Amino acid sequence: MKISASLVITGLFVFHFTCSSGQVAKHTDTVDLEHLKFTVEAAPEWSDLLKRDSGWFGADGIYTMRLDGVRCKPAKPDGRILFLFSDSMIGEIKDHTMTPGYKMIHNSVAILNGNKPAADQMHFYWDKDKEGKPESVFIPKTPKTQSTDYYWLGDGFVNQELGNNIYIFGYRVRNVSTGPFGFREVGTSLIKIPAGSEPPFLNQQQMDAPVFVSENTGDSGTFGSGIYVNTKKAGAPKPDGFVYIYGVRGMAKQLMVARVLPADFERFDKWTYWTGSEWVSDINKVGNVTKEVSDELSLTALPDGRYALIFQVDGMSTSVGMRIGATPYGPFGPVIKLWDCKPDLLKSTYLVYNAKAHPSLSASGELIISYNINSTEFIKDLNADPNLYRPRFIRVKFQ
Repeated sequence: MKISASLVITGLFVFHFTCSSGQVAKHTDTVDLEHLKFTVEAAPEWSDLLKRDSGWFGADGIYTMRLDGVRCKPAKPDGRILFLFSDSMIGEIKDHTMTPGYKMIHNSVAILNGNKPAADQMHFYWDKDKEGKPESVFIPKTPKTQSTDYYWLGDGFVNQELGNNIYIFGYRVRNVSTGPFGFREVGTSLIKIPAGSEPPFLNQQQMDAPVFVSENTGDSGTFGSGIYVNTKKAGAPKPDGFVYIYGVRGMAKQLMVARVLPADFERFDKWTYWTGSEWVSDINKVGNVTKEVSDELSLTALPDGRYALIFQVDGMSTSVGMRIGATPYGPFGPVIKLWDCKPDLLKSTYLVYNAKAHPSLSASGELIISYNINSTEFIKDLNADPNLYRPRFIRVKFQ
């Protein structure tokens, strides 16, 4: 990738990318997958919204959705936005340290009233166990669940064709050893929240989802990393009526694409998978449409009719990346690096991961993008920097 022009002004970066690599499929050979003008800067007002000292004070994951079902447009001033978090810290911070009694739960939620990063309009929720201590909102209860399994959350959406129920992907995770990466995904569930429910969603329903891909090479993966609702009701600019579901597999972080009509979302026999040339019903024939993405990501329509795939390059690098797509299922162009997260890595133990865009938080013509910060020495570093473990945000404006 060649950068033909660049300008740096007090943290504001302006890029014009000129790339000469990659082939474009014949049916999309008129779509430019390599050039895009934009500016990018930090969005501290959104980062500061999640900097808290009481109750919820940290998490990763973070997906957002308008609760009216519109996906592709900014939230309204009188609207509500649901935030989904995975591993979450609940407790108190005093004198810049965590006080005894803090607890990590595996997921939590929040609701923002309106479309501005106003702390008094942001409300966090979790459940409580029998002893009254914090507990996860979503706990695996499907037939394939084992007693020690827990959920990390994938993307979700309000399905306007199925009674405005909320559907969220839950990755069943199981600890297999000690250490910072002593876990593995063992399956995928679909969580259904009936329309009109309020947190902590005690009336939720769960079902095992046969969208976990395992191969002899060990390149396992699953769907739910991102969702693009390409319908008129969701506000998509070029609707074809389908919900696109993105999955990631293997160490190369290969991207897979499935789609289904919203009304058939629970009917996995109606799902089809993109091979690279056609849609098929056999999940084992799903192709890899691009690589070097992250386990959590997003796809968003650009103002000019193309699509922005947003991710952390290679999963856990310091770069927030974008690939331009001709359609929601590709082809996708080369990686365009949007942001260098190195300034956030104050210690060698810190790491960043899972960038994605949030159209519901974004004004017209821009994208608000989050990325997570964590540590390989989690509790030790949180004791010294208790506000470390929370998403940070940047703003991309398209010219």
